[in-house]
Amino acid sequence: MSGVSENIEGKLREALAPVHLEVVNESHMHNVPKGSQTHFKVVIVSDRFEGLSSVRRHQLVYGALKDELSRKPAQGGIHALAITSRTPSEWAESPEANTSPLCMGGNGK
Repeated sequence: MSGVSENIEGKLREALAPVHLEVVNESHMHNVPKGSQTHFKVVIVSDRFEGLSSVRRHQLVYGALKDELSRKPAQGGIHALAITSRTPSEWAESPEANTSPLCMGGNGK
């Protein structure tokens, strides 16, 4: 991992102390230039999510990544973010990430 992926991972580790974290660059699945780092999937498992709704969990992730989400992709920003957020017990019951939505603008190939 490098660049934007690395920033995402570092900020989420610092803010949410996850017991499991995956940051997947899915830009290649979208209509963007080759080598882009603009579309990501995050799978995050944290005790911090205990008792929180999905919306609140996602707000915590968005808060940790507010700089990347506010920047334009050409400036190291994130255009799209798919999030799977679970507690450790939820992850133990179902250790699978949600499927990212298909790109509406083509597949970039």
